[in-house]
Amino acid sequence: MEIGPVEVRVLGSLVEKQRTTPDVYPLTLNTLRLACNQSTNRDPVVDLDDAAIRAALDRLTRKRWTRLASGQGGRAPKYRHLLTETLELDRAELAILSVLMLRGPQTPGELKGRADRLHRFDDLGAVEATLERLTDRGHVRRFERRPGQKEDRYAQLLGTEHRSGAGGDAAGSSEPDDGGDAPPVRAEPYGGADLGLSPPAPDAGAAIGARVTKLEEEVGVLREALERLREELGA
Repeated sequence: MEIGPVEVRVLGSLVEKQRTTPDVYPLTLNTLRLACNQSTNRDPVVDLDDAAIRAALDRLTRKRWTRLASGQGGRAPKYRHLLTETLELDRAELAILSVLMLRGPQTPGELKGRADRLHRFDDLGAVEATLERLTDRGHVRRFERRPGQKEDRYAQLLGTEHRSGAGGDAAGSSEPDDGGDAPPVRAEPYGGADLGLSPPAPDAGAAIGARVTKLEEEVGVLREALERLREELGA
C-alpha cells in the first residue's frame, strides 16, 4: 500500500512533535492538524482539514506506521508514529526523515541546519553518514546535483512523490533554478480535501520563522492543556 503527500505530512509532523514538544505527544487530532498546517518549517505550506488527516491516519495505521495511543473513557483520541519499531530507525535517522518529509528534497548542508533541533549532529559528516544508511535501506534517494549547485540533494522514499523522475525534476527544492518563485501547485490528497501548496518562505526570514514556530508549538501545548482540563472537569 503506497502513501501520498498527506500521509507523509502527517507522519513527518508526528515525528517532529515527538522531539520538539514531548509534553503533548502523542498528539490529538486538533494538535496534529495545527502541526501539519503550520507556516514555518514546512514546504509546501498546506491547509488540511480533519477529514483528510483522519483518512491519512487510517491508511498509516493499516500500514502499521501509526496507531491510536489513547482515547478511551471519553478522552480525546491521540496518535503516535511507529517508525522506530516498524522501520527500526534510530534518532538520527528519524530526524533526517522527518525534515525530508516536511520540507522536500534538500542538501546535506540544509539538513544539518534544519534537523539539529530534532537531533544534534556533530558535523556534516554525521549527516552524510545517516543519509548513506537511509539510502542503503531504501528510505532515501540521492539526486544528482543541478548545474550551479555544490551539493547533491536527497529525498525521502516513504511516500510516492520522489520514487521516479530525474533529480532535476524533483519537487520541493528550496532553491529554484531561475531564482524566481515557483507557481502554486494543487494536488488531491486522500480524504477528499484539496492539498493547497504555496511557494516556500525566503530564508531571510529564518529568525522570524523560528520565533513563529516556537509560538505555534506553545499554542499547541496550551490547547492540549486546555483539552485535558476540560476532560477532568467533565466538560
